Amino acid sequence: MFQLPFALFMMRNSFEAVPRELDEAALVDGCGPLRVLWSVLLPAVVPGMVTVGLFAFLASWNEFIAPLIFLSDGDKFTLPTALAAMRSGNFGAIDYGALQAGIVVSAIPCMILFMLLQRHYVRGFSSGALKG
Repeated sequence: MFQLPFALFMMRNSFEAVPRELDEAALVDGCGPLRVLWSVLLPAVVPGMVTVGLFAFLASWNEFIAPLIFLSDGDKFTLPTALAAMRSGNFGAIDYGALQAGIVVSAIPCMILFMLLQRHYVRGFSSGALKG
């Protein structure tokens, strides 16, 4: 719900950046509207889709408030909520080793996903930086 406005804004700008002449050329060559979308427009906006996907994944992975409000059973806590509960400790004692291990475990999927999609993500940023 919170990512929808950003995703719409980002994808609208991505589609606006594609030259209109590409659509028209594909239509003149005999492609239908769905074929134009699938073969011409979607490959042109892959960096925007990757950016939206990364931001949506990171926002949902790091979600804290909703699970804190809706979940009461400690066995069903998400990772950020469990780490915050772990920080409170038993009788004021905090196991810093386990807390740091949990933080590293929670960061690893985000880093791996970013490294796999970095090429597309950087291309999306640099495509808007060039004039012409």
